[in-house]
Amino acid sequence: MFSHVMVGSNDIARSKKFYDALFVAMGGQPGVEDARGRLAYTHDGGRFMVSKPIDGKPATHANGGTIGFSMSGPEQAAAWHKAGVANGGTSIEDPPGIRQGAAGKMYLAYLRDPDGNKLCGLYRMPAS
Repeated sequence: MFSHVMVGSNDIARSKKFYDALFVAMGGQPGVEDARGRLAYTHDGGRFMVSKPIDGKPATHANGGTIGFSMSGPEQAAAWHKAGVANGGTSIEDPPGIRQGAAGKMYLAYLRDPDGNKLCGLYRMPAS
């Protein structure tokens, strides 16, 4: 459905440190900076990018928006969350853990990146 997801950043070097840690924690590779100074991460068939806004105005986060990353299990989601907090992110919502959703139990871990974008590490628990 999606070709890519891109978030804005006011400090690409700070974002690279943060997102490199997240992607490595979930089994990906550090980001690659292109000729325009944008960061690109490719993992499990998806593409995630970080860029200074094209219009030259400051980057801001979307109120109500969340970008979800699929995790291979609760342990990976917890490591992802820990890596994010250790590299400039902020833990938000409830602490990482199992929640009951409309589609069943999920392990969720929420962060805000250094620019305020809301991220979620999600693992759908097997049906009992």
